[in-house]
Amino acid sequence: MNLLSVQKGYNPDVLSCLANLSNDEVFTPPVVVNQMLDMLPQELFRSLSTRFLDPVSKTGVFLREIAKRLIRGLVEAIPDPQQRINHIMTQQLYGIAITELTSLLARRSVYCSKRADSLYSVCSAFTTKDGNIRYRRIRHSWQDGKCRYCGAARSVYDRSADLETHAYEFIHTDKPNTLFNNMKFDVIIGNPPYQLDTGGAGRQAKPIYDLFVNQAMRLNPRYLTMIIPSRWFSGGMKQLEDFREKMMTDGRIRVLVDYANAKDCFPQNSISGGVCYFLWDRDHPGDCKFTNIKGERVSSLVRPLNEFPVLVRYNEAVSIIQKAHFQKEKGLSEIVSSLCPYGLPTNYRGKSAPFKGSLTLYSSDGASYIKREEVTKGLDSVENYKIIIGKVSAEHAGEPGRDGMYRVLTSSTRVIGPSEVCTHSYFIIGNYLRRQ
Repeated sequence: MNLLSVQKGYNPDVLSCLANLSNDEVFTPPVVVNQMLDMLPQELFRSLSTRFLDPVSKTGVFLREIAKRLIRGLVEAIPDPQQRINHIMTQQLYGIAITELTSLLARRSVYCSKRADSLYSVCSAFTTKDGNIRYRRIRHSWQDGKCRYCGAARSVYDRSADLETHAYEFIHTDKPNTLFNNMKFDVIIGNPPYQLDTGGAGRQAKPIYDLFVNQAMRLNPRYLTMIIPSRWFSGGMKQLEDFREKMMTDGRIRVLVDYANAKDCFPQNSISGGVCYFLWDRDHPGDCKFTNIKGERVSSLVRPLNEFPVLVRYNEAVSIIQKAHFQKEKGLSEIVSSLCPYGLPTNYRGKSAPFKGSLTLYSSDGASYIKREEVTKGLDSVENYKIIIGKVSAEHAGEPGRDGMYRVLTSSTRVIGPSEVCTHSYFIIGNYLRRQ
């Protein structure tokens, strides 16, 4: 069965049924792919010269859905069905698979055969098994115990040849334009891997989806659209702070669709903070149409992304924040401390009994006592009154419960006084002078 015949009758879509590789390498449902393609100018699918690249191919669903649109859009330009398919497959669609397994999946979806040059391939013009969907096993470039491209820990990913390296070809090069012989692409589209284990304490994971977006921008396509976690809206690691600044100030993010609950987009996956997809338009900068989706509620507003220091997720909050700024009210950012307000990590503990000149240290274990010299930050508030509050978290990876409600959890809140400090487990609110 070829791509022409599947349009004529019932054809259950197996790509909507496949189990995901993991929460970090998520298969994109065809319906979401088509929503992303709908953001593009549709004349792209009626042009013989439009080139598309999926640099993070998994199931091949992006290229497959693009192929369907091109097959319909080029009927007049190339009436012969086989010649039309050959032209599309060899001249317009390109992919880079993230693993050897996904390279086979992608070719099967796009060419209807795991070998592009097979007798069963819908394209009769290929002379290599890969066609235009390539996979190369890449090694990490180790430097000081980490990969200089993606930050992967050598202790975790310096593996034997029979194990997957997760060294993705698209981001493990300083010259991405050479991957396809300096070819220019009109559209880059995909769903990149989201994070890598760094081998740190608590199985800390490092975001890498921003590396794929940045690399795609380096290729300077006419249009770029990717689906990524929404955690960058409010920063996080320094890497995401820089990414957020770039995305908010670039001026070419013209459409951004945000799912507060990732399961509204990926029913099988829990992704903390939700997911979003965007359209970057190289030649037409301007304000962004920001759409937030939360269950059945959909809110859209055209606005600049850099109006506030962080990207405000809910459009309804924009006017409230504007009014607060107009009234010149002091914001929480001015009275809430940064992380680790006194430079004392979460596991830091002092002595069990007070001693001369000691400070009281509050941690998750209760009170202990430390020397004043052990405090490395926040010295201006040590002798004042302040409020400590535990870090806020949420159940279900930030997703609502069965009743649709979000459950926000926090530990105890208390007032502490002069000569009292806390560990990284708490934030400080306020800095009130002690009475003389």
